[in-house]
Amino acid sequence: MADARRFIQPPAQVGRPGLRAVLGSGAAKLEVGKLSFYYGRYQALNDVSFDIPERRITAIIGPSGCGKSTLLRVFNRMYDLVPGSRATGTVMLDKENVVTTRRLLELRQKVGMVFQRPSPFPMSIRDNVAFAPRLLGWKPDRIKTAVEESLERAALLDEVKDRLHEPATSLSGGQQQRLAIARCIAVSPEVILMDEPCSALDPVATLKIEDLMSSLTRDFTIVIVTHNLQQAARVSDFTAFMLMNTEHRYGELIEFAPTADLFNRPQDQRTEAYITGRFGCCPGSRSRGSSRAFASHWSAWARSSNRRSKPPSTPYVAGTAAPRRRCAPTTNTSTSSFARCASRSSWSSPRSSPSRATCAT
Repeated sequence: MADARRFIQPPAQVGRPGLRAVLGSGAAKLEVGKLSFYYGRYQALNDVSFDIPERRITAIIGPSGCGKSTLLRVFNRMYDLVPGSRATGTVMLDKENVVTTRRLLELRQKVGMVFQRPSPFPMSIRDNVAFAPRLLGWKPDRIKTAVEESLERAALLDEVKDRLHEPATSLSGGQQQRLAIARCIAVSPEVILMDEPCSALDPVATLKIEDLMSSLTRDFTIVIVTHNLQQAARVSDFTAFMLMNTEHRYGELIEFAPTADLFNRPQDQRTEAYITGRFGCCPGSRSRGSSRAFASHWSAWARSSNRRSKPPSTPYVAGTAAPRRRCAPTTNTSTSSFARCASRSSWSSPRSSPSRATCAT
C-alpha cells in the first residue's frame, strides 16, 4: 500500500507533508489518515491517506468496485444507514474527526451530497430548494432569498423563474441535476460530494454541470467520483487513483497528485496502465515494456501538431482474453477529447482553456 502523501512531499520536508508543498494548492479541507472501512467482516477500504485541498475540485477515479463511492460516503457518514458498517482511522474536517463525531446534523450541513442520478423530491421546484432550510427552521424571508440565490448559483434561475410552482419532475435530466445541486448549496455547505453526477446526462448537460462545478469552487470544496477520465482531466485540480487489491479484495489508494502530473507523469505503473487504456499491465507482467512503449507513443501523438490522424491503438497483449480497448475514444471531432485535455501544453489553465467547449464528448 503506497501512502499518496509521498508524491507531494518535497525532499527537504520531514513528517506529514502539507498541500502547500504543491504549487497552486491551498490548505487542506479534509485530511484523510489511515482510513479503513468495513461492511461487517468484509473490508472495503484499506489504509487510505491523502489531503483534499480547500476550494478545489478533487477527482477520484478507478475501476468499479475499488471503493470510490464508499470513500465518498465516509466523508459525511452516510454509511451509518448500513447495518454492520464501520470505519477506522481519521477524516479531519475543521479539526473534528468525521469518523467519531456525534454531531451528524452539523456535519451534513457542512458536507452536502449530489447523487449519480437526479433525485428531485415529488414537490415543486421552489419547495425542493427550500426543503432543508425549512427543516432547519429558517424564517420565510431567509428561505425565499436562499431559494433564489441557490438557483442562480446553479445556473438554473433564468430557466425556471416563471414556473417555480411546477413539479420538479417536469424538468429535463440536466435541469434536475442542477436542481439537486441548488438544493445542496441552499444551506451553504463547505464541501460538496458528487458521485458520478454526469453519468446519466447527455454531453450538453454534462458540459453545463462541469462549468457549474468550476464556478462553485469560488465558495466550495468539491470532491467528485467519476469513471470518465476525460472529465477528470477537464475539471479537476487534483486526482486520486484507486484500485482493488487482488489478493485481499479491498480498495487501496494507489496515487494522488495534481491532475496534470497524474495524467502526464504517473508515479505508479498501475496508474499509467489505467489512464492509457491498458488496465491490467501491472509490475511483473510480461507486457510491462509494451505498456511503457505504448504510453510513449500516445504522449508523442498527443503533443504532435498532426492530430488529424487516429490515435495509436493498443496492440493485443499475449495471454489476455481479448484485445485491449483503445486508450481514448475516436470521435468525429478533429481532436480526441482526452488528447486535448491530457497534452502537456494544455495545462497552463485547465478549466479556462478557450478550447474547453471542444473537450466535452
